[in-house]
Formats: sequence, C-alpha cells, structure tokens
Amino acid sequence: MAPIEEFDIVVIGAGIAGASVAAELAETRRVLLLEQESQPGYHTTGRSAALFTVSYGPPIIRALTRASEAFYRAPPTGFTDANLLSPRGAMFIATADQRDEMAAAAQELKSSITMIDADQARQIVPILRDTYVDGAFVDKGASDIDVHTLHQAYLRQLRARGGDLRTRAQVSGLSQSGTGWQVETAQATLSAPIVVNAAGAWADEIAVMAGLAPAGLVPKRRTALLVAAPDGMDITTWPLVVDVEEQFYLKPDAGKLLLSPADETPFAPCDAQPDEMDVAICVDRIQTAFDLAVRRIDHKWAGLRSFFADGCPVAGFDPNAPGFFWLAGQGGYGIQSAPALARTAAALITGKPIPGDIADQGVSARALSRDRAGLTP
Repeated sequence: MAPIEEFDIVVIGAGIAGASVAAELAETRRVLLLEQESQPGYHTTGRSAALFTVSYGPPIIRALTRASEAFYRAPPTGFTDANLLSPRGAMFIATADQRDEMAAAAQELKSSITMIDADQARQIVPILRDTYVDGAFVDKGASDIDVHTLHQAYLRQLRARGGDLRTRAQVSGLSQSGTGWQVETAQATLSAPIVVNAAGAWADEIAVMAGLAPAGLVPKRRTALLVAAPDGMDITTWPLVVDVEEQFYLKPDAGKLLLSPADETPFAPCDAQPDEMDVAICVDRIQTAFDLAVRRIDHKWAGLRSFFADGCPVAGFDPNAPGFFWLAGQGGYGIQSAPALARTAAALITGKPIPGDIADQGVSARALSRDRAGLTP
C-alpha cells in the first residue's frame, strides 16, 4: 500500500477559484491542487467570456470586484507581463416597458454609470433598432478580461511557490481522519488538516461525499454563440450590450459577435452542452433588439454557473466540520472578483484578518459565511 501523502491544505477544483486561492495559500503553506479533468479550467473558467465591471452583480460581488481592480490594472511584479484587461465598456439598454427597471438599476449604480438617450445608444451601436431601445446607461470602465492569461498566471504562481497541481485526480473519497481530512483519488491517498471545496458545480457533491449537508448550490446552464458581424461595419469599438433585465447580451469577440440569451437553466453538474431551444431563443431576442440577420452560427457552447439561494458566494469554514472550507457559488462573477476573493479566502483559511483594502470595500466574513441567512442548513 502506498504511503499517505501529507499536505497542509488540499484544494479541490482547479478552475479560477481553486487556482487563485491555492496560489495565495502556497506562499506560506504546502498546498496540493486537485483537478478531475485533464486540464484545469475545462468547465466554467475555460468557457467564460468574462467582463470586468464594478456595476455587475450583487453588492458583495461588486465590493470584491472593486477590491480586485488594482490587481487587474497593475498585476503584482512577476505575476504576468501581459495586460489582463482591455477596454470594452458596457451599455445597458431598456425598452419603454422597462423604464422602471432602468430607473432602479441606474439609481443603484449611479456612481459608476452615465445615462444616455436612445439616439446616443444607437450612435454607439448602430444596429440597435429604433423601435426597440428607449433608453440606456453606460459603464465606460468595463473591460474584457484575458481569462486564459489570468488562470495560467495563477497556476504558474502556485508552482513557483512550491505548490503542486495534479490533473485527472477526481476525488473518490473524503472523510475526517484524526485532526484533519483524508482525500482519496485513483492515484493516491492524501491527508491534510484543511480541505478547500472549490469544485464549482460539484461543490455540493463534494460536501455530501464528506458526510456534510449540501448548501443548496444550483448549477445553471449559460448558452453562448458566435456569429458573423454585419457586413461593412467596424465592431471593434462596440461595448458589451446588455438588456437591463439581463435577458440577453451581445459583445464583439475576435471580429465576430458573441451572443447569449443570458439563460440560467438549473442543470446537474456535467460537461454542459448548448440546447437548441436556448440557441433559438437567443437568436430571436437578439434579432428583436438589433438589426442583425443571423444566417449561420459559427460556434456554440454552454457552461455552468453555480448559485446559492441568495445569489452570493460562500467563502468560509463549514460550521459542522472543522477544516472543511467552502469556496463556491460565484455565479457568473467568479473571474472579475477572483483576485480579492482569493486573498479573502486565504486570510480566512489561515486565521488572518481580511486584508484592509478588501474590508474597506465592505467585504466581511459574515457576508461570505456558510451559515448566513438564506442558505440550506
């Protein structure tokens, strides 16, 4: 029988959440990062068309995003030489029937957006139908995130700090052992005082494997497709265009247009694939709002975004299992908030205060806790 391998911390899941917190923890702890697939980020992280914007998401996500901005604008020395952000901008549009929703959203986000009228919106994105858009607001600070570069930089940082990454290492057993946890994979038996559950859509399944109550995490499928840009139009400066109630969005992507119906279909954890009905709904919504004839779909895909009941992430120890740390439920905001959430989680795991620049944005341990109000006990 092979000897049990010992670590300070085992992180389950090598998407952006697991990779970033593992890299942070590896500075002072012996860390092992496990990934069930052959490559990290295969599921949600690798399928994300991520945008950095402080006007997107629930309050705790916006706070974490604000606290992540300095990292994105000027990454720490040695992290990466590439730019993590590139200017994009975001424009939220509304019909006449959505005036109340537009007013409410604008009031909540007033410090980071600029109101414009329908004519100004069409000057920015000429294919908006004049019969559709009634008003809009813009977030000029929104930027595209280079997800691949970010993810790979965290994995390099993990290795540089002495951490270990193992792929094709699906967890088959997880149990409390003495003062810590024993983790079983097909290749090895592992032991650590702390296990970090960063398994994305599989986080509740990992908890149940450990003999714990699930937290009510719901994976939801999100569909996306690429289509050709309108003939003769330069789309490079167009912003992301989002329906104010998030019923669809459109954004330039490598010379084409990325479209989504912004669907949130509850779905079991899996290798998600697009549903033809969602694709048809997407095309219908886009063609209703834009003068865009979708004759062919160049590429389509789907990913899973996971949510807790209140729409906010969890980063905290399970109240009923010492050493079992939840890092899950980031929804569609996990990339933009990753730097601050990773630093916050690493502090909580190692018993340190939340870093001051993050706490100053209103981030608290209680707001991220597993036992906060609204979650399954």
